[in-house]
Amino acid sequence: MGAAESRIACAIWLLAGSPALAAQPPDGFNLNEVKPGVFVHLGRQLPLDVPGHDDIANIGFIAGGKCVAIIDSGGSLTIGRELRAAVGRHTSLPICYVINTHVHVDHVLGNAAFSEDRPSYVGSAALVDAIRRSRSLFVREYAGDLDSPAGEDQVIGPDRVVAHTLTLDLGGRRLVLRAWPTAHTDCDLTIYDEKAQVLWTGDLLFRDRLPALDGSLEGWLSVLDEMMHMKAQVIVPGHGPVAHDLAAAIAPERRYLTALKDGVRAGIARLEPMQEAIEWVAAGEQPHWLLWATVHPRNVARAYEELEWR
Repeated sequence: MGAAESRIACAIWLLAGSPALAAQPPDGFNLNEVKPGVFVHLGRQLPLDVPGHDDIANIGFIAGGKCVAIIDSGGSLTIGRELRAAVGRHTSLPICYVINTHVHVDHVLGNAAFSEDRPSYVGSAALVDAIRRSRSLFVREYAGDLDSPAGEDQVIGPDRVVAHTLTLDLGGRRLVLRAWPTAHTDCDLTIYDEKAQVLWTGDLLFRDRLPALDGSLEGWLSVLDEMMHMKAQVIVPGHGPVAHDLAAAIAPERRYLTALKDGVRAGIARLEPMQEAIEWVAAGEQPHWLLWATVHPRNVARAYEELEWR
């Protein structure tokens, strides 16, 4: 495995953890219309190494006057097809876009479920390379979440990219897409529905589930500071419940990431080994988050890697 694949593998494993710590919602494909024409499926608070791991991300769709945009497609073709079926139960409009908020497997492996709709696949400009370097790993590690025989052609990346911002018109409904500097990953994207004032944050925002660091700790904090001022009546995080106050929703995540940064910097200043720092860095945050035991140690390791020579 090359260095790039190793980094992606670590990023995927960051999302894993003990199932005993995870709260599981009822079975079935839940779907809530949070604003007229805006439908959200809430993923389960599960790790990636248990049954149901393909259904952990918040995904959904937005229906305009002429067509539909999918927001993330889930962690398997099965989940993607369930989302596709849900669209058909609510509208006969065509699906014109499948928008991915970033590269992680739980958000993109359902993309091929929409191939027959012939949509444009949209993502950050950086997502093109992120998908390219991830394809072989996704097929190898998540073959069971694809059709058999699993192949790289089932891992679909964007054909339309967002360098900074891009506006898509669904017919009387404009979506403003924004690509962000490296934060949770190096290819994060948000989607803002101007009509409904709904903001889809992808994994720039975690609620209840411990944030998993794959990009830049300092970059993520900087992005959160800017996001805090965006106007939205409804906020759809990448994981966890929908919110209605953006600043309040961001605050716990920002508190944890700040404690992580401050603790790691203190450990580095004392020349403390990373393994020792894991035991106390941001320890006061543990009661507030699910899936701490596996995610937090890897966050500390990633933060050490980023901050050690600064």
